[in-house]
Amino acid sequence: MSEPVLQTRDLKRSFVQGDVTIHVLRGVHLEIAPGEIVALLGPSGSGKSTLLQAVGLLEGGFEGSIRLQGKQAEELDDEGRTTVRRELLGFVYQFHHLLPEFNARENVILPQLVRGIDMEQARSRADTLLGTLGLSERLEHRPSKLSGGEQQRVAVARALANRPPLILADEPTGNLDEATADKVFAEFLNLVRVEGSAALVATHNERLATRMDRVVRLHEGKLE
Repeated sequence: MSEPVLQTRDLKRSFVQGDVTIHVLRGVHLEIAPGEIVALLGPSGSGKSTLLQAVGLLEGGFEGSIRLQGKQAEELDDEGRTTVRRELLGFVYQFHHLLPEFNARENVILPQLVRGIDMEQARSRADTLLGTLGLSERLEHRPSKLSGGEQQRVAVARALANRPPLILADEPTGNLDEATADKVFAEFLNLVRVEGSAALVATHNERLATRMDRVVRLHEGKLE
């Protein structure tokens, strides 16, 4: 049996506000197998984004264990954590966070160049991903000239550009109308499956969650 792409053990996170300590994560145990797409459900404020930030190594202050593709996160220095984020993870947020001065193709090329990919290969990869998402005619458009759904498709392509073993998505269609969200989410799932990546997708949408391989629910700081 292959090793989980993500494994957390007794993951905890607390915040201090004045004299009050708020316990957001109270011992989260989670495993995701290679290629598995998992829905993370929970109401707003339940800690979904906090959990994604933890496993994405985006901030410190966590207790417990995070293991990504065999690498123990708490044993890594800053450079090691940056390398893990660059090589093992892809991120999709509710807002696309595209670089406004670059066109769609360039937004997908850039993370590949950071990874050390040759420009010709990076360009070919960008065109393939964006074409799969129906954006072949929009490659040279800047984000301001793209619709909300198109912008989010570019963000999806960017997240998958370096073929990461794990995609972390935080309400990836939360800013879109229902019809566009359904279409973009279907394309997102299809592309993740085709690419063979695993994914942890935070959402409050029960209907979208049923399309994934498994559902976990965050309740009072623990997964159910």
